[in-house]
Amino acid sequence: MLGKFLGVITLSVLAIICLELSLIPQARAKGAFPYRFNSSGQSDGYGLNTVVGFPVKYRIKGDESLLEVAKSHDLGYYELHDLYPDVDPWIPPEGMEILLPTQWILPVVKRSTIVINIPEYRLYYFMSSIKMVKTYPVGLGKKSWPTPVGTFQIGEKRKDPTWYIPKSLQKKHGQKTVPPGPDNPLGKYWLGLGASGCGLHGSNIIWSIGRPVTHGCIRLYPKDIKELYNLIDIGTSVEIIYEPVKIGFCNGNIFLEVHKDIYQRIEDLFDYTYQKLKDKDLFGQVNMELVSNALSRQDGLPVIISRDLQEKIFSANRESSQDSQSR
Repeated sequence: MLGKFLGVITLSVLAIICLELSLIPQARAKGAFPYRFNSSGQSDGYGLNTVVGFPVKYRIKGDESLLEVAKSHDLGYYELHDLYPDVDPWIPPEGMEILLPTQWILPVVKRSTIVINIPEYRLYYFMSSIKMVKTYPVGLGKKSWPTPVGTFQIGEKRKDPTWYIPKSLQKKHGQKTVPPGPDNPLGKYWLGLGASGCGLHGSNIIWSIGRPVTHGCIRLYPKDIKELYNLIDIGTSVEIIYEPVKIGFCNGNIFLEVHKDIYQRIEDLFDYTYQKLKDKDLFGQVNMELVSNALSRQDGLPVIISRDLQEKIFSANRESSQDSQSR
């Protein structure tokens, strides 16, 4: 009963607690969000503001698919699919009201400018000089050819790139290169990651964004890679991480965001989360029923797991009631 009750009111609590840090800055900054890390420049620590954006409701129009909704709101395929796994992504019910998962916990960073978290199919571009962050959905490597983790640098930038097909794929494609144009899977922009052979690029198959479909590279929507290409320089640091569970903070509340272990690298997700909470000295400050619910859903939506959540809910409701009476 408690889990059902908390699930119903979570969004209203988020609206009360994080309105100032998400809705207003988002409107002013055109998709860039303010954040607050600790004095060492990292996002890992209690009392910080590391939850950005805000989930919003949306009603399916006409014959639009969930994939079209995802693209128009700069989301990837699995970001919506994981929230609505039983809905046909091509033919969702007309008029159906859905929640757009446009809120994220910022990943723990090591001063890198770009951070890509594989399990959530998402890239974060940190503008540290102004304490703002932009985020983009990405397509990543398939399980048989995973995107590598590690720290890299942008080693080259190319417009209208030629695709030099890896030897292992040349027989399949019947050629060694693909020139610029509509048939080029790299799209119009390429950002190479040093000597790794991988890079950030566009795509001629937009439905691949937010899926594990590449041979290790990172795909973005055409408009997103164009923007990112113009924002960053050669030498920019890129950190690729594998974090299916993220812990964040917003105005003194503890948040949890859980994604599927897409490469199946975590033996036990509950033990993994328990250890993360313990390492951050947060175990005694969270409601384990809320933690378990999030781990069961694995839908990528940030939720409050603070132990005193119920007290905050009733307090917020009392304040709202008093405001109404005073009017």
